[in-house]
Amino acid sequence: MKKIVIIGASEFQNPLILKAKEFGYETHVFAWKDGSVGEKTADYFYDISIVNKEEIYEKCVGIQPDAVATIASDLANITVQYLCKKLGLICNSDKCIENSTNKYKMRRALEENGVKVPKYTTIVDIQDKHKIQKFEFPIIIKPTDRSGSRGITKVNNGEELDYGVEKALKYSFEKAAIVEEYITGDEYSCETISWKGEHHILAITKKFTTGSPKFIETAHIEPANLEKCDIDKVKEEVIKALDALDIKYGAAHTEFKISENGEVRIIEIGSRMGGDCIGSHLVGITTGFDYLKMVIDVAMGIEPQFDVGCAKRFAAVKFVFEKKDIETLEKIRKECSEDIIYISEIERFDNREIVDSGSRYGFYIVKGNGYNELLQKLEIFE
Repeated sequence: MKKIVIIGASEFQNPLILKAKEFGYETHVFAWKDGSVGEKTADYFYDISIVNKEEIYEKCVGIQPDAVATIASDLANITVQYLCKKLGLICNSDKCIENSTNKYKMRRALEENGVKVPKYTTIVDIQDKHKIQKFEFPIIIKPTDRSGSRGITKVNNGEELDYGVEKALKYSFEKAAIVEEYITGDEYSCETISWKGEHHILAITKKFTTGSPKFIETAHIEPANLEKCDIDKVKEEVIKALDALDIKYGAAHTEFKISENGEVRIIEIGSRMGGDCIGSHLVGITTGFDYLKMVIDVAMGIEPQFDVGCAKRFAAVKFVFEKKDIETLEKIRKECSEDIIYISEIERFDNREIVDSGSRYGFYIVKGNGYNELLQKLEIFE
């Protein structure tokens, strides 16, 4: 039996664990023990934090895995690359992982390779504020090395500057922040799979957020409601960006905006599958591609196949911020319960402030026959 090491045990990692088991692989899962579902679904679970790379490697020497993988986590992705390199398994380059998990280095790599980027700089201390004098408000300030909307702030004027800088530095592991010109336009993401440097576009998703100042994702609908000319421009810009970051193997998640004049502007790219159930659930429902299997195949050194296994549908994930979101779910359950694909465990409402993606109460996934139908069903207003 072939063995796969999976970094992370959360609900967003669990689909990868289950998919690996479905195809007969023995699963060895590493994460800090906190009651996550992957602790129970894994064949073997190890109570080791995903950042303890050397300790995990020592266990892997005994396991002798055929592959190491993760989805939806930049932090776990760093550990995956470290392990694969030391174990002689297929992986992207050090440069790729460095540039795709650090937003400042990512911007620099994209710019150096001809990908249009907003004006940007980096700061490591509140005293570095003078670097921002060349920017016009509003600006975006975020940690260089975090994801999931953690530590991000839209700063509209000088009075809000200290708060934005201090927040980003607080959340950053390396205590650094990136300051960027604010890009206007509708926001989307693109899921891809790469093999030996050849990139395949699988799906484009429309993103909905809380807006300024935190931009926490409230929902995603796939496929996005785009014209073919826009899709062609997205594909061209995304492939250019993937090459710029030296992404040659596995999944990638590209976030971008399309301006009113149709210009595609890359926000950031992760050299891993998109989170928020985009890669693990929506892509399969809307395209028929088994994206999770593709990720596992590439990790195993097998060229991914693009066989379509199910009818194409529209699908959306809706996140729970307040009781109204549960009321929407109950309405769907009464009217068309067969369209509900999945409901996560919904935490008890305690009126806490939702500060990032990790503090949302839960989510549910719904399918439909069209983009506008899902907007109406989920009571999403563009």
